[in-house]
Amino acid sequence: MEPVSVAFTWEDGADRSVGLPSYESAGAAGADLRANLPGGESMTLAPGARALVPTGLRLAIPDGYEAQVRPRSGLALRHGIVLPNAPGTIDSDYRGPLGVIVMNAGQEAFTVAHGDRIAQLVVAPVIRASFVEAETLEDTARGAGGFGSTGRG
Repeated sequence: MEPVSVAFTWEDGADRSVGLPSYESAGAAGADLRANLPGGESMTLAPGARALVPTGLRLAIPDGYEAQVRPRSGLALRHGIVLPNAPGTIDSDYRGPLGVIVMNAGQEAFTVAHGDRIAQLVVAPVIRASFVEAETLEDTARGAGGFGSTGRG
C-alpha cells in the first residue's frame, strides 16, 4: 500500500529534536507522538487529573483522510494513562496545534517528561455518509437491544 503524505510544521518555540511522529516497528499501525513541553519541562498528573500535552506540531491531513489519536497500551496498563476522548479525530481541514488530552486513571501521580511517547497517530480513509430520513427501519435479529443485549457486559 502506498503511504499517504501528511505534512507537518513546527509550533513556534517547539523543540525540533523531539522529532516527528514515527512508526516504531515494521508492522505498526500507529506512529508515536511525543510530548514537546515548553522549556523542556515535565508535567505531573495527579490521579484523576487530565491535561493537554503539546506535541509542538501542526499537520495537514490530505482530503479524504483523518488522523486518529489513540492511547498507548503500555501507558494504559502500567500507569492508567488514557485518552478520555479516544480516538480523537483530527479532520483534514484542521491546521491548529496538535495536542493530546491525557488523563491519569491510575492511583499514583504520573509524570510526563519532555520527549515521552504519549499517544499514537493513525491515518485512515474517511467515508462520508448521506443521511436520509426513512419512515421505518428494517428489522434485524438484535432489534432495539441496547448495551449488553448480545451477551455478558
